[in-house]
Amino acid sequence: MDVLNPGGTTPLPRYGGSPPNPAPAAGPRRRVLLVSRDEELDSVLACRRVAAHLGGVATTTDAGGAPPDAALVCDDEAAARRLLERGVPVVHLRSGHRGTTVACSLDGAMERLHRPGWLPGPWPPGGGARPAGSLAPARTARDRVRAGALLLLSLWDVPDAEAEAFATGPLRALVRAATDAGGRCEVVCDTRLGLLRPVLGAAGGSGRVRLSRAADVDVDALHAAAGAFVASPTLGALVLAHARRAPLTLLPPLGPAQRDLAGRVARALPVPVAGDPGDPSPWTPSGDAAAWSALDPAQDDLRGAQRVARGLRQLTFAPP
Repeated sequence: MDVLNPGGTTPLPRYGGSPPNPAPAAGPRRRVLLVSRDEELDSVLACRRVAAHLGGVATTTDAGGAPPDAALVCDDEAAARRLLERGVPVVHLRSGHRGTTVACSLDGAMERLHRPGWLPGPWPPGGGARPAGSLAPARTARDRVRAGALLLLSLWDVPDAEAEAFATGPLRALVRAATDAGGRCEVVCDTRLGLLRPVLGAAGGSGRVRLSRAADVDVDALHAAAGAFVASPTLGALVLAHARRAPLTLLPPLGPAQRDLAGRVARALPVPVAGDPGDPSPWTPSGDAAAWSALDPAQDDLRGAQRVARGLRQLTFAPP
């Protein structure tokens, strides 16, 4: 974890291994390997949300030793191929929005695609991948007392020039507006933290800003405790706010995939965008989550993580 105020008194919700699952009444406990791309926010969140529904099996992130009974691989095709060559059954989950047709070429893997049912098309998954629906967090309640702000930023696959221009320009004003409105701001990003650290150090002052890597903290728990939420256009952030019927303001999109997703969201939901970095209104805690009421109930399905976990659990008992 990377923090700007290491002497702060409020500990961050850390992400760690799930508590041990009770052993079944008979027979050895099945083992599932979890693999995600830690530099991509959507990949990290998708893997954790599926893992939360894997009760009754043991989970591990250690690929060494005896082969697992099955593996959940999020976005890492090379890792999925290596496991398939070892004879390990694999669920390969494509977690993030790409904006184009995804070619699925992993023969032998169970291919799944994170795609909320309400997101406008066209979106041909290609290659036989099945849309999984929305991958929601296992805990959908928010904390009774909420304070401060959460800024969830994804710089994965963003061109270098765009990432640098955002970090040295709008980000500083955004964080200052957040701390002025709510007193403190948790900034969580998936990659390029070295680019953000000096900018946030200058903008925060008095330890009011804390910077963390998404792979090191529990993003869903941070959201539950936050009074305001501003995020990059990513599927993980959208589903997080949707599942909790929580207010959300989107950051200006960075890179082609975020721009494509932001355009689709604008066609379906009235989600505001932080167009003026110095505007304090996105950081003011609000109970208004009217955007989610616009969803068609038939498309308002949040059980994607359960579906993927069910298929993965079935693979652990499949004959070799």
